[in-house]
Amino acid sequence: MNIQAVDYSTKIPNNVNLAEDRTVLRALESWHPGYIDWWKTMGPEGFQEALVYLRTAVSVDPKGWAKFDYVKMPDYRWGILLAPQEEGRKIPFGQHYGEPAWQEVPGEYRAMLRRLITIQGDTEPASVEQQRHLGKTAPSLYDLRNVFQVNVEEGRHLWAMVYLLQKYFGRDGREEAAELLQRRSGDADKPRMLGAFNEATPDWLSFHMFTFFTDRDGKMQLESLAQSGFDPLSRTCRFMLTEEAHHMFVGETGIGRTLQRTCEAMKEAGIEDVNDIERVRALGVIDLPTMKKKLNLHYSLSLDLFGSEVSTNAANAFNAGIKGRYQETKIQDDHKLETATYPVLKLVNGQATRVDEPALTAINMRLRDDYTADCQRGLDRWNKIIEKVGIDYKLELPSVAFHRHIGEFKDAHATPDGALIDDATWNRDRDKWLPSSDDGEFIKSLMKPVTEPGKFASWISPPRVGIDNKPGDFEYVKIAA
Repeated sequence: MNIQAVDYSTKIPNNVNLAEDRTVLRALESWHPGYIDWWKTMGPEGFQEALVYLRTAVSVDPKGWAKFDYVKMPDYRWGILLAPQEEGRKIPFGQHYGEPAWQEVPGEYRAMLRRLITIQGDTEPASVEQQRHLGKTAPSLYDLRNVFQVNVEEGRHLWAMVYLLQKYFGRDGREEAAELLQRRSGDADKPRMLGAFNEATPDWLSFHMFTFFTDRDGKMQLESLAQSGFDPLSRTCRFMLTEEAHHMFVGETGIGRTLQRTCEAMKEAGIEDVNDIERVRALGVIDLPTMKKKLNLHYSLSLDLFGSEVSTNAANAFNAGIKGRYQETKIQDDHKLETATYPVLKLVNGQATRVDEPALTAINMRLRDDYTADCQRGLDRWNKIIEKVGIDYKLELPSVAFHRHIGEFKDAHATPDGALIDDATWNRDRDKWLPSSDDGEFIKSLMKPVTEPGKFASWISPPRVGIDNKPGDFEYVKIAA
């Protein structure tokens, strides 16, 4: 079968020859009803019967891998899609550097691989659960369609990880796959595995921040897993990255359009002072300082997803050839890191200080630095929007010491500028830096649904171009009566 094309003859579309892999096909078919139950229970609330203009992967050829059409979300064709196999691919890092990539799981790395795949798999349904109520307050049909596209693709990414668990990990894998449908975001008894995926997504500003910052962490993790010496995982993640790009696009343009609307409204009203929050809010837009506070929150929560700056787990995964660095093959070094060092920001005598650590144990720190640089590029584009409208304000990423729950700074308090402060100062000033309950209530007050084609809520600008180049008044979602 042509690897670029997708076989739609089985219940589960795929390009991995499932028709000839009866054991795995049966396992996935028996998992399917539980998945659909989960989707109907925990997926987008109130829109299961709506016709949504969604893209579905029909190939893994980058030139034309998706087609657009109206579909009811429970009927979406979730499939198993791997990027094409590279002939003669070699393991690009670690102690197995230069050896042929593995097509089966090496016995000694079985537990490590299974855990990495399970954690990645767990984040996918978690974000669908976090976002399930957003449809009710969508600022336009365009945005409504975008959240649903993100949701169905997170669902597909869950399928991608479940396929790997079912095919390569036997009974253990089947048990892990079942568990992925049992945990729930924010549940006190069975929460999702990573903290950021148990946070609420109460409004659209939070959603856009999440898809910019937290999905970007997902991109970095997928990029490093795409380097894996375990070839099926590498190929799975390479194709997932194709879809992930849209999720970050939704976040970046969503924030950009919100900034644009606020700045234009301020200009029209003749408001120069960005800190005149009451007057700005009276215009029905979100003031810039509140957006900065939301940025501080989502960036700091996303930094925690990288784990501890110095980590033997990360070193072991790299050494084993399981999980590499961001764009590993483009890095100019020996790819073994036996003697190299990397600067790590640590808390030394009450000061944030850069300390050279063995590069092998600083893998998380390096990936996080790459992440921060990637985030900054997005902020630069947002700041251009603010500047172009002529408002004197700049968004900045807070210090990596700010508002941390994992790693070097978890027991310290710091300002967004990185100054270390005591508990009393933190408790007094935290509402200057992080969204307060009043901020949350104000944002919530703006979240009124707009469902007329071509119309947008007061707080967000229309996009420059439509999805699939559709006109501005295109009916992206046909809401069931």
